[in-house]
Amino acid sequence: MCVSTLGLATGCALRGDVRKVELQVEALQAEMVRAEASRRADHDSAVAFLTALQRALAAQQSYLVQLRGDVRTDLLGVQQQLLAVQELTGQTQQRLSEYRRRLDDQGHQPVPAVEQPAGPSGAPVGPGAEQVYELSLQQFRRGSFATARLGFREFLRLFPKHELAPDALFYVGETFAQENPDSAAAVYDQVVKTYANSPRAPSALYKRGLAAEQRGDVALARTFFARVVAGYPRSAEANLARDKLQRLGR
Repeated sequence: MCVSTLGLATGCALRGDVRKVELQVEALQAEMVRAEASRRADHDSAVAFLTALQRALAAQQSYLVQLRGDVRTDLLGVQQQLLAVQELTGQTQQRLSEYRRRLDDQGHQPVPAVEQPAGPSGAPVGPGAEQVYELSLQQFRRGSFATARLGFREFLRLFPKHELAPDALFYVGETFAQENPDSAAAVYDQVVKTYANSPRAPSALYKRGLAAEQRGDVALARTFFARVVAGYPRSAEANLARDKLQRLGR
């Protein structure tokens, strides 16, 4: 009797241990399934990230290629302008040198200083001014504002008294209008100060009024529009400024 009881107890204990082992195996298998699912999720996430990264790098590379092309085009334009300016400057210098040699041959004293010849209005009449200006204007019209800015500034350096100087300075301001309104405003103010009698002066003041209006500074906009009307009443900008003053509540 005792032996039978002992055997039964031993069998129950063995079955209990087997069940524990089975439960542990099931738990281990479940953990392995979860780990595999997590690994797959991490793998999929990594693949998605790498794919997005590759696309971003491809887009960035495409942008850089396009940017290099634009910069190369602008640099080519600058080089062409500089070559034109150098050629024209060389022609002028050569003419002045020939003039000095003729004076020396005639027994006159050498010319002590080299100055740009000027016409009755005081504007330079030497060759190249219109060509430099036109090259710069072409760059501006095609949207190469940085190149155009260099050209107009070079024009102002070489021909500061030319009749197109107010236009060149005004266009320098125009090249800043989109990318740097503060710089544009400073150049417009310079146009008004330096060339107050030029038709570009009311244009510059009107531009200042438009910029102030776009910023929401109505009081400052009215001030500039009023300056256009008061200072340049017969200009085309004066009519536009009067309309603006009425709309802004003069």
